[in-house]
Amino acid sequence: MSTSVTVAYGDGIGPEIMEAVLSILREAKAEISIDIIEIGERVYSKEWSHGISPSGWESIERTKILLKSPTTTPQGKGHKSLNVALRKNLGLYANIRPCISYHPVIENKFDKFDVVVIRENEEDVYTGIEHRLTGDSYQCTKIITRSGSEKICRYAFEYAKKHNRKKVTCLTKDNIMKMTDGAFHAAFDRIAKEYPDIKAEHYIVDIGMARVATEPENFDVIVTENLYGDILSDIVAQTSGSVGLAGSSNIGNEYAMFEAVHGSAPDIAGKNIANPSGLLNAAVHMLVYIGQVSTAKLIYNAWLKTLEDGIHTADLYKEKKSKQKVGTKEFAQAVIDNLGKKPATLLELIISSDLDSKINKVQDHYEQDYKVKKLVGSDIALAWDKSNNFDQIVRLFESSNLKMIAIYSKGLAIWPGGSKSSSDQITCRFIANNEKQAITNIDVNNLLIKLEENSFDVVRMDKLYLYDGKEGFFS
Repeated sequence: MSTSVTVAYGDGIGPEIMEAVLSILREAKAEISIDIIEIGERVYSKEWSHGISPSGWESIERTKILLKSPTTTPQGKGHKSLNVALRKNLGLYANIRPCISYHPVIENKFDKFDVVVIRENEEDVYTGIEHRLTGDSYQCTKIITRSGSEKICRYAFEYAKKHNRKKVTCLTKDNIMKMTDGAFHAAFDRIAKEYPDIKAEHYIVDIGMARVATEPENFDVIVTENLYGDILSDIVAQTSGSVGLAGSSNIGNEYAMFEAVHGSAPDIAGKNIANPSGLLNAAVHMLVYIGQVSTAKLIYNAWLKTLEDGIHTADLYKEKKSKQKVGTKEFAQAVIDNLGKKPATLLELIISSDLDSKINKVQDHYEQDYKVKKLVGSDIALAWDKSNNFDQIVRLFESSNLKMIAIYSKGLAIWPGGSKSSSDQITCRFIANNEKQAITNIDVNNLLIKLEENSFDVVRMDKLYLYDGKEGFFS
């Protein structure tokens, strides 16, 4: 019985590499039926702001699987990233990018490595929550949840377990972002205890990325947050010899999307020189996902044999190593001609034919980790004229249930102490006058009302809480 798959040809080189990949899938007898939808620039031009029409969404909702070529997001207001929209609306919380060394066939600095980057896909600064607060200041909100962090970390360990991986490495910057990245690191440590047979380690992201770039053979599975994962996966892909070889899976509880790592490359579109390998590898991931492992092996091994034969597209061609420079269509035909053959040097795809690849059954799980949550104050951000005359604010709240204890500019305490604000925004911290005194939302609202009545421009407000006596805010 065939599996229904939604196929999107995309922009730039998208249509020609998709045709190449579909021709290989047909010749390999992949048991799929395709439903073609239009996405990208043409759909943007029809005023669908995310680059996909309602009929496109309907197809994906029906098939649950999308094989997608790269798209181009037009510059200018009103156009939103299609990939972000797909990940958010379909709940694609995990991005998986395997990268391996193809040495000695493809030149790179490392003989052997086999790294899988698993990136959290829905949170972090990529939620797109941004604001302009004043003339000088802009803000991007970083959202990390315990439930989302545990979910992606559990996925990483489940992936390692099912694919016989020995180690999972976590990358964060929790030496600086102690709450957000700290929550991700803590989730990793909690989940790691459930998998004693798999080694778990953590690196601060800067040194971690440096080590991945210089000694990738020492890494196995890497799990990290959205922004770090986006950067790292391209670094690892380039380390393999070409970003054009890497495919990517985006997995959720109900839906899955498979795509190449590279962009739409409009400068070479229609010239029959694009490398379809990234999208082909994405299609191989898709076949494994839907349980057609033998067909995935057949295609992947034929692709490796084609690389070994020295039949290369322009991005991989080297005069002394390659035998023939070919175009997109010719490369696809070479892969088709090698179906049934195995590579002699490169490591063929080794996956159990009865592998249950759908690790997507990882459920959201959240247990409250505190008993008492207590409101103790508020941080209120104001547009400021840089006069640094803060006495008026201090006097204004002398008789209030909340007292101002500090003023910050970009996280630096500038009052008390006499430092100057370097921006036109300040943040005033108000704390209960009496530690034993209970304050309420009404007290916070009264602060805002009084500031408004005295012509202060409030641009942001955050409540300050203690969780079982522990501060839930920076200090």
